[in-house]
Amino acid sequence: MDKVIVAENLSLAYTDNETIINKINFSVNSGSFVFITGASGSGKSTLLKSLYGALKPQEGSLIVGGVEIKGVTKSKLNFLRRHVGIVFQDYKLIKEWTIEKNIMLPLIINGYEKTVTQNQVDSLLKHVRLKHQSGKYPLELSGGEQQRVAMARALSHNPILILADEPTGNLDDYSAGLIWNLLEGANTQLKTTVIVVTHNIPQTMTIDYKHFHIEYGSIHEVN
Repeated sequence: MDKVIVAENLSLAYTDNETIINKINFSVNSGSFVFITGASGSGKSTLLKSLYGALKPQEGSLIVGGVEIKGVTKSKLNFLRRHVGIVFQDYKLIKEWTIEKNIMLPLIINGYEKTVTQNQVDSLLKHVRLKHQSGKYPLELSGGEQQRVAMARALSHNPILILADEPTGNLDDYSAGLIWNLLEGANTQLKTTVIVVTHNIPQTMTIDYKHFHIEYGSIHEVN
């Protein structure tokens, strides 16, 4: 099975004298569903940032989707990000844009035709149960609805990899359940690799998954 992520002796840091992740080794098979857990400040989000190139390795090697992150060129990084969907805890929606246009953003960046873009967005709006809200703006929606928009945006360009940082941390049970269902569906139906950083793995998971735990700068797989 192809590896979508391979980390070898990977160290991550924001400053030269404070290493957050220290010489870790792990890999993720294409099509896997992976949870990364750990205490606050353990480095979960730091590791996630490195997976889309927002933080470059201090030492070691990190290959994501065939792209070596250390020393990556801007064009290569843009190429990688066109194949990655990202879901943030604070949504990161463009507040001046309608819900519909927010979901369109990755499709516009990737140069999809207008008709294809509209059809994909209409389908996703139905999928996340927000078709009736398409003309509204993010701040007119609840937190749960905004996260569903962010989820639709992450799925819109059919990514090979979805990275989600505490995607249900601030949500009510209904919205959290929808987000988990969407992530499971992306994995099982579209064969998308999904990596979720979270404090707690939901008890409702019905699919097989891998679990990595970060502690004191190290990572280990939990069986």
